[in-house]
Amino acid sequence: MNKSCSYVEVNNCVLNGVSTALSESSSICSDLKEVSEIEVMSSISCTFDPSDFVEESWHLCDNMLQTSDNKVHVASNLMDMDQDPRKRLCFADGRRKVDYVLVYHYRKRSSIRGSPSQHRLSIISNGSYPLGVKEKEQEGGKDEPAEVVVDVGPLDPADGEKIMIREEFEGNLKDAGLEIEHDKENKAHGHAFIRLHAPWQVLSREAEFLKIKVPTKKSYELREEKGLAATMNEVWRKLNQPFQPKVPHPEQEHSRTKFLSHCFSRDKLHLYNIKSKDTFFDNATRSRIVYEILRRTACTRTCQTMGITTLIANGVYDSAFPLHDGDFHPSGQAEGKNDRQLLHDEWARYGAFYKYQPVDLIRKYFGEKIGLYFAWLGVYTQLLIPASVVGIIVFFYGWATVETNIPSQEMCDEDQNFTMCPLCDRACDYWHLSTACGTARASHLFDNPATVFFAVFMSLWAAMFLENWKRRQISLNYSWDLTGMEEEEEHPRPKYETILLQKRQRKKKITKNKNEPERAVDESGELGKDKWRQRLLSAMAAGNPTGHEKLTWRDRLPGYLINISSILLMFGVTCSAVFSVIIYRITISALMAMSPDPEVKSNVRVTVTATAVIINLVVILILDEIYGMVAAWLTELEIPKTETNFEERLILKAFLLKFMNAYAPIFYVAFFKGRFAGRPGDYVYVFNDYRMEECAPGGCLIELCIQLSIIMLGKQLIQNNIFEIGIPKLKKLCRTLKDKERAPKEIVEQSGRRQQWYLDYDLEPFNGLTPEYMEMIIQFGFVTLFVASFPLAPLFALLNNVIEIRLDAKKFVTELRRPNAIRAKDIGIWYNILSGLGKFSVIINAFVIAFTSDFIPRLVYQYMYSETGTMHGFINHTLSYFNVSNFKPGTVPSISSLGKDIAFCRYKDYREPPWSTEPYHFSKQYWSVLAARLGFVILFQNLVITMSMLVAWVIPDVPKNISEQLKKEKTLLVDVFLNEEKEKLQLIQSLFSRDLTQEHQDEQKVSDQTSLPLQQTQPGPLPPTSSPAPCTRPRAASFSQFTRQMSMSPRSDITQHTAV
Repeated sequence: MNKSCSYVEVNNCVLNGVSTALSESSSICSDLKEVSEIEVMSSISCTFDPSDFVEESWHLCDNMLQTSDNKVHVASNLMDMDQDPRKRLCFADGRRKVDYVLVYHYRKRSSIRGSPSQHRLSIISNGSYPLGVKEKEQEGGKDEPAEVVVDVGPLDPADGEKIMIREEFEGNLKDAGLEIEHDKENKAHGHAFIRLHAPWQVLSREAEFLKIKVPTKKSYELREEKGLAATMNEVWRKLNQPFQPKVPHPEQEHSRTKFLSHCFSRDKLHLYNIKSKDTFFDNATRSRIVYEILRRTACTRTCQTMGITTLIANGVYDSAFPLHDGDFHPSGQAEGKNDRQLLHDEWARYGAFYKYQPVDLIRKYFGEKIGLYFAWLGVYTQLLIPASVVGIIVFFYGWATVETNIPSQEMCDEDQNFTMCPLCDRACDYWHLSTACGTARASHLFDNPATVFFAVFMSLWAAMFLENWKRRQISLNYSWDLTGMEEEEEHPRPKYETILLQKRQRKKKITKNKNEPERAVDESGELGKDKWRQRLLSAMAAGNPTGHEKLTWRDRLPGYLINISSILLMFGVTCSAVFSVIIYRITISALMAMSPDPEVKSNVRVTVTATAVIINLVVILILDEIYGMVAAWLTELEIPKTETNFEERLILKAFLLKFMNAYAPIFYVAFFKGRFAGRPGDYVYVFNDYRMEECAPGGCLIELCIQLSIIMLGKQLIQNNIFEIGIPKLKKLCRTLKDKERAPKEIVEQSGRRQQWYLDYDLEPFNGLTPEYMEMIIQFGFVTLFVASFPLAPLFALLNNVIEIRLDAKKFVTELRRPNAIRAKDIGIWYNILSGLGKFSVIINAFVIAFTSDFIPRLVYQYMYSETGTMHGFINHTLSYFNVSNFKPGTVPSISSLGKDIAFCRYKDYREPPWSTEPYHFSKQYWSVLAARLGFVILFQNLVITMSMLVAWVIPDVPKNISEQLKKEKTLLVDVFLNEEKEKLQLIQSLFSRDLTQEHQDEQKVSDQTSLPLQQTQPGPLPPTSSPAPCTRPRAASFSQFTRQMSMSPRSDITQHTAV
């Protein structure tokens, strides 16, 4: 066809193609009287809209002309090996992109040749021509009978209802402008794939509705730094060059040029640099636009549902997802790599652990929400480097000063001969303090003056991390064109719609029962009219559901009550688990102490501590999985209206439960262990037989360090890494085995590669970022809350995060379906949780230093009670005396290896000696130390919080260059629109002036023609012929000129008749 044909010829081209399809389908459907021509036309998804652009009409014409060989293109499940990989992402015509895929499971269907006696014809459309009907192929002038895909009939009435819902939903999608391509259902049962494509008209319309910002043609030069700052930036850029991912940037050629961005508008297409309508919107934006249409498309005729999420929840569709950009395996061509291959090579490999993340490419491929998560994780991991360095310095400081530490030397000095009271009743013997030398030396590694500095540093580090992230977030919002983004209106969740629909039905039923006795049943005719009127009103109500009705607090009250009681129950379960481990420690300690083997007795504390921590870790991992499911169930009971509300409530519940689960054993060791054990002669017993456990001779801080390190490392190694690698692979294996068992005879090995939608369907669905964030938030708590007891926590967190980033990247690129590209300006409620943990860490570290470590008692002794002002005599100062004759009957050691001449034993506490007037009461030293501890807590909290506020005030949230560029862009955008309006006014004024000039010339010609007969009646010489008028240049007619010509036409006709 010649492309110079007129607009009418384009219409004729399209209509001819449609009529050809109708005429050929009529030969098949001749016996099906109920299938009208209008129904067949409605099944064809490629309809012509006169308001569309002429270019799109040419595409439609080309599609019709390509099918003129009487062959219908049916989408195949396999592709040729030599086929272009990009065509795997397109419709059967190889040109229109697949923007979204819907999947559903179908039951028994059969292909019957020439049998139109079935009750229903299924016409499958791929967007421009009917599929499922094979057109006649003329070979030797003979017509072969057509093959029709006919429903044999669903086995279950629910399947028939789902088919009707799908038909209505897909019809509404076509009405919204989407183009659809179906699979041919050539098996007894299986999964059918529906491909969706959004043409330019739909993309431009939805982009304007969603206010998507796109770059304009207007650009400006960024301010170039000069002097020392420019030199430093250049040096830093060269040093960072080896760590940068090799990802092409579109603006690399114009690194100092920034293009203005503006919300897309169909009225301002001339402002945008549209090189190709097919590539102007990237794949993530196209899929987001289609997903927005899917979310708001309703099925009001078959069921009162709104959106694809409700249909998936009701089983109408199995899943819906956008496609990946082809295979992630490298093709060997550096220039021809798609975005998925670039992400795999430069981000999702463990060999790229030393490189920065390509955050812009992650955002382009996965959307802003996932891009912000990985950007936050990158900032957190980078800032763990200085924290790890300081933690290593603190640890080596303790290692270097352990030999010069006076309290450790006194504990290890056998000449001191401190005889300690028995650790248990009857079975345990007296013991010497020097036997705990190793514990004392190990405790000094983490309990030294540098630990206090490190706790202050980490509190300031948390504040600096949050401020740094805010600056980074503002920079990303600016570079990703998210500034000024408005909150999008969300559609209700499926569960909310279902509960609301049930509430409406109950109200209708109650209203119907109330109105039933009042009906007049005198005349049957009137009863019939009322019945039809009631049916009409109910149908109208079903088609137009009321939007004012909503769920109230009364509807949610049972869910709230169950939530509160269940959360309290889960807290009780956690505390019960911790108490069970305490009972285990007490009983095992007593049993091992009664062992006759001296080697077993000497390793009681180490064995019990190690096994108890491992049991704690296993219990934490099990309860974590249970609490995750319980949190989701409790959130469903609250019936949140939108996905955002659901996600925030789920995050809050899951965080509370998992925080309590992970930190309850650590809180017990830090603040409760040994504080309620009593004293010799007045111990606290559990079940009247077992004494409450006490801290180690070196203090509880070393046990807290062991507890924290094992739980943190075990949780990261097992839950965050092994579970993330193993569970998805097991799920994939189970799904593959299940599919093989479902249809073992239908699996046929064929040459070629499967289409991309089949490959993506085999991947795991994306279930949100909540588990990823939760891992890092719990880790952030380990790093900040009890860091005074374990300075190496930031180092282990850093090593874990380096692996975690690549593990998550590999999972997103290779193992998960492509998520929907969701816009987001920030990380949401997670920032509030981080901020709360940062403030809470100040309080926790203050109490750990004051009450768990011996930092305050050492200071009090050195400056108040030491005669020499040194730490000599500190151990003797912290030990109290107990008269062994004051033991209760049955608690004295049955066998003592130290002899029977022991009159006093020592125990760690500040109490009066037995010879004082108030024996075994708290001494003055106890109250002095307690006052110093409380004073330190108050001083530490106020000092650190003040310094944190100072850090937050010094570091501005918005970088200076970003604020300047934002102001400059606003000014330039105003100038662009003012210039555009000025040009429009000038154009309108020029058109008006030209129209007035033309009108004046026309009036002059008319007046000359009327005066010409009068001049011919008068005798005289003829006037000389005037020179011909200059030929004006043709120009495009404006709308105002067209209306003026229409209004002037009657007047010119009258003038011509008068002249004649």
